[in-house]
Amino acid sequence: MSGNQRQTRIDVVMEAIRSRIASRSYPPGTRLPSVRAQARAMGFSVSTVVEAYERLAAEEIVRARPGSGFYVCGPVAPLALSEIGPPLDREVDPLWVSRQSLEAGASLLKPGCGWLPATWMYEAGMRRALRATARADAAVLSDYATPLGSPELRQLLARRMATVDIGARPEQIMLTESGTQAIDLICRFLLEAGDSVLVDDPCYFNFHALLRAHRAKAVGVPFTPNGPDVEAFGAALREHSPRLYITNSGIHNPTGATLSPATAHRLLKLADDTNLVIVEDDIFADFEVGPAPRLAAFDGLSRVIHIGSFSKTISASLRCGYIAARADWIDRLADLKIATSFGGGQLASAILLSALTDTGYRKHMEAVRIRLAEARSETIARLGAIGVAPWIVPQAGMFVWCRLPQGVDAADVARSCLKENVVLAPGNVFSQSSNAGSFLRFNVAQSLDGRVFDTLARALRLPGQP
Repeated sequence: MSGNQRQTRIDVVMEAIRSRIASRSYPPGTRLPSVRAQARAMGFSVSTVVEAYERLAAEEIVRARPGSGFYVCGPVAPLALSEIGPPLDREVDPLWVSRQSLEAGASLLKPGCGWLPATWMYEAGMRRALRATARADAAVLSDYATPLGSPELRQLLARRMATVDIGARPEQIMLTESGTQAIDLICRFLLEAGDSVLVDDPCYFNFHALLRAHRAKAVGVPFTPNGPDVEAFGAALREHSPRLYITNSGIHNPTGATLSPATAHRLLKLADDTNLVIVEDDIFADFEVGPAPRLAAFDGLSRVIHIGSFSKTISASLRCGYIAARADWIDRLADLKIATSFGGGQLASAILLSALTDTGYRKHMEAVRIRLAEARSETIARLGAIGVAPWIVPQAGMFVWCRLPQGVDAADVARSCLKENVVLAPGNVFSQSSNAGSFLRFNVAQSLDGRVFDTLARALRLPGQP
């Protein structure tokens, strides 16, 4: 073995240990695998592992205890979410995709992002709401909100939920800073590190990242055009005794599918004799052409927690979400909210209330639904011309979940397109089992620039592809 090869293998061992420390798989005080066990696991020589451990000890990352082995030094490493879970190329890591989309300049095309273009949002209504709110009482502009948030907005949300048969009183609703904060608070409320959580496979990729942050074990359940595979769901309940199941109600992200009534009833029946709590994220409610079943409607907010926000339809810059749940849970969630973000503000909820009650919002959403239908048809047709087919044709929403031609890897395509300033969302970003390597999610509202399809067509002709 040459010196350079030996050095490289030592670096590989050191990086593997650093990664486990960064992901907190090896917390302070953990004894490293013996040099012989590590050598067998990695297929390297014992001397290579000994040298790697000694160098880590020299850097004071680990400490040698004569006759005992090597131990991780304290304190706890700063949490590195990208290090938790199976190793992924940065182009297929959910955090990386989010950051690229959020940091994108004007020259970057974003068919892989999860929101509408700014020009599609409710700008005119927002401007009217801002002007109206500027004339509000000084307390609205300056003071903390009550723990549950604006009574007027909570009353409006209760009326909106009633249109999809969810019976929630205003005191069963708490406002949050966003839909993501709503899930974060629920995870703080119900999870301990190591708990199992069921997610759809595929599912919204930030569910994966958030569960990593809570040190929970995500368990994927295959998703079908009618909802999660019921047999697999039941098997996962028996095997993992999960504490939560997190899903989208209404329009599913990334597939665009909707839950059938039969599947909804069977899921709740399976959950009856367990400790499972279901969190359904209804963020895409206003994109629906007709309402799909809601688990919270069948369940009566007993074991189902209903959440949402308006960042996809009114403004992503206006951060305001909500949680609807049992009243006793809302009381304890309010304590958690105070502990983690204190009282919250009144300004966002006042602007949101004004925008939602503006006579233009209904017409705005009607126009958005028509634009999305047109964009969906155009995107599917243009993708079909280059051999990319939808898994299903969604009836509403902005997403189309598409299968690439046989033998083409979505991560390779994403890497190639990124070089030409096109951000895609490869399937395994959404898949807990990493079984979606041949899929991409397209946002049809962000896919109307012809350069998207020209770039994709070139990427599909990658070297070695048929």
